[in-house]
Amino acid sequence: MKVVLQRSLHAKVEVNGEVTGQIDKGFVLLVGITHEDSQEDVKYVAEKIANLRLFEDEEGKMNRSIFEENGAILSISQFTLYGDTKKGRRPSFSEAAKPEVAKPLWDLFNDELRQKNLQVETGVFGAMMNVTLTNDGPVTLIVESK
Repeated sequence: MKVVLQRSLHAKVEVNGEVTGQIDKGFVLLVGITHEDSQEDVKYVAEKIANLRLFEDEEGKMNRSIFEENGAILSISQFTLYGDTKKGRRPSFSEAAKPEVAKPLWDLFNDELRQKNLQVETGVFGAMMNVTLTNDGPVTLIVESK
């Protein structure tokens, strides 16, 4: 499992011109799932993200969690994170999990974050989405399960 995390001031996702998820301060998560991922991977990454200290304290150090900032999460499924560009000019997505595997794991990931009392907004699995965000910092990290 691979997640690109971007700290944001506000963000939204639209599908066919309709907003399906919107947050103010928090994290935008681009979530990629590979065919080797399991529920344990999902739980590990959810726990890691929920407890990362990526917001500045009074001294300007990244010492505060999303909980301390009353932040929210915008979670977007993103199979292209597993695009392989080593050969040719068109990426291969053979490492990305098939939808029947990826969607339940993405749903579980979002549920795991919600069970930690985080507000989680989402895009629509498998849809063409327009994501708009103001990256705060910018702070961008990659969180992986393996």
